[in-house]
Amino acid sequence: MYVELSPRLSCLSNHADVLKHFIEIQLLDYLGQKSKPYWYIDTHAGAGAYSLTEGYATKNAEFESGIARLWQRNDLPAALQHYIEVIQQLNPDGQLRHYPGSPWCAAEVMPASDKLRLFELHPSDYQLLQANFQHAGRRVQIQQANGFDGLKAVLPPPPRRALILIDPPYEDKQDYQHVTHALKEGLKRFATGVYAVWYPCLQRVESRQLPEQLKKLPAKNWLRVELHVQKPSADGFGMHGSGMFILNAPWTLPQTLREVMPYLTEHLAQDGQAQFILETGGDL
Repeated sequence: MYVELSPRLSCLSNHADVLKHFIEIQLLDYLGQKSKPYWYIDTHAGAGAYSLTEGYATKNAEFESGIARLWQRNDLPAALQHYIEVIQQLNPDGQLRHYPGSPWCAAEVMPASDKLRLFELHPSDYQLLQANFQHAGRRVQIQQANGFDGLKAVLPPPPRRALILIDPPYEDKQDYQHVTHALKEGLKRFATGVYAVWYPCLQRVESRQLPEQLKKLPAKNWLRVELHVQKPSADGFGMHGSGMFILNAPWTLPQTLREVMPYLTEHLAQDGQAQFILETGGDL
């Protein structure tokens, strides 16, 4: 696969990306256990791959508090080791210079016969995403579109099996409402899909209320996991952690998280008040 790297994101490969991509890979692995085909659908796909040695990544160096803390460890839980192995595919010389986005992780993990449907609205990242997957053939379809709107057109997917990742930037507080609405509509069209939502843990009310709103959706089960790497700031600004909320989660995921989250909390902590939250509902 060709690699065209984007330096645009300033929080790339920090603790939030570790949590998101580790769980994404676990979900894809679970779907891949059956011989039946499935799709990966990404509503906010980004550029696909990113440089850690240029642009904002070098100015903020947030990867040093995320992936860099795990990169050379030899005591990783098995699920985290698999996540690291995916990143190693993008850094074959062993030097941590590049970091894969969610669609790149999916393409590495999924069987070659299964398909990816990617949405990205930002013009420059859309072009980079196209370049990164230019040799992927018909397996990958990319649209320059708002993923909240594009999702309607691809559900239900023909194989009736899919992971749908919803990961908006949340720069606009309306994104929280858009997430809830997209999931309501998605479940109407495709009730059995696995839906994974990433969200920031902030002091703002929309962030704190989102998990409670998602618990009310009509899925067979739900799982909420959050990694808080530090105490919330006194002034109420900044991201002190992030979360993943999964609808129709695999039955194996809660135990995997019970094994991995204490490890991540210990090694990605930024102060003495780091913690994780793990909740499940429905048939989990």
